[in-house]
Amino acid sequence: MSGRFPELAPFADHRVELEALVGQASGAPQLSPHAVNAPMIHHWAEAMGDTNPIYVSNEAARAYGHEGIVAPPAMLQAWIMRGLRDVQPATVADQRGAEGDRDAYTTMSVLLDEEGLTGVRATNCRQHYGRSLVLGDRLLARSYIESISDPTRTRLGPGRFITTRFEFTAVPDAGVPESPSPAEIAALAAAGDPVAVMRFRILRYHPAEVASAAAGTGAGGAGHAHEVARPLRPRPAITPDNAFWFDGTRAHALLIQRCASCGTLRHPPVPACGVCQSLEWDTAESSGRGVLYSFVVVHHPRVEAFDYPLPVGLVELEEGTRVVANLDGIAPEALRIGLPLVATFVDYDAELSLPVFVPAGPVPGPEAA
Repeated sequence: MSGRFPELAPFADHRVELEALVGQASGAPQLSPHAVNAPMIHHWAEAMGDTNPIYVSNEAARAYGHEGIVAPPAMLQAWIMRGLRDVQPATVADQRGAEGDRDAYTTMSVLLDEEGLTGVRATNCRQHYGRSLVLGDRLLARSYIESISDPTRTRLGPGRFITTRFEFTAVPDAGVPESPSPAEIAALAAAGDPVAVMRFRILRYHPAEVASAAAGTGAGGAGHAHEVARPLRPRPAITPDNAFWFDGTRAHALLIQRCASCGTLRHPPVPACGVCQSLEWDTAESSGRGVLYSFVVVHHPRVEAFDYPLPVGLVELEEGTRVVANLDGIAPEALRIGLPLVATFVDYDAELSLPVFVPAGPVPGPEAA
């Protein structure tokens, strides 16, 4: 059968049903729970180390042609994203609902599961901004299944790439009813001012399996065991702006982007300096020393390439920038803000090396792992 792989032969082929879903709305329009507001913008800018003054100063924003403070463009999803407690009940309800009650995205997910494509990897996200979000905007999002690829071979196994298109609009908060109905939210989304479009792409794949057989001649007889091969760590989205950073980590060097005009260090890498707007830059090598600024310990959802519990830290380097990385060499319960850390490097495979931070000295409290 065209487009099929041997691994998928035991599973259903829902090619026709999947093609029919392309172009359909993947779910009901979403309304941000809160209007764009200054405290949330300030928290975001502070956590990300973004010093662009137009996010915190009306005077600076007006100097650049805005009426007042604007929200960072990369903060787009923060306004619309539901919390875990909101998402989980809805997801369970969708999965248990009758077939006729499922939205297009849930229907697609069920069909892909039946095709044997039970693994999920996010691959890339592209955003196009129409205008800046301003204080008092209520953000709305409509999503559509834009494309479902034919089965293709990947390193993780055969799979399909799924692209979902999100269309974001904004309306004044004053015009939003206190408890809008789904029909009112849909009308607001359709009438709102277009502000951004986002395309989010994932890979749904069939996890590769490695079979090993061991023959025996004793009383136990012959037998064999099957184990699932550990997939590669997810690939980073490498762009012309951040390629130097991943080149550096492969060489076990932690490089920081530096403005060639004013010397400001910045991370994550971006095309222009937020202080002087210069497009010229070079790099400085970090000592790798820093302190734990914030952290989370991930337990769920689980991804096969990682070990759990998975501590992830926001590390403030002694040069002043911050970097997100895995933490190791310490029990999760012993983690604390301000803990001195130092970067080591882990070669996950021939193409990917990343910094992993470990304690720079003795750890008080529970013994290090």
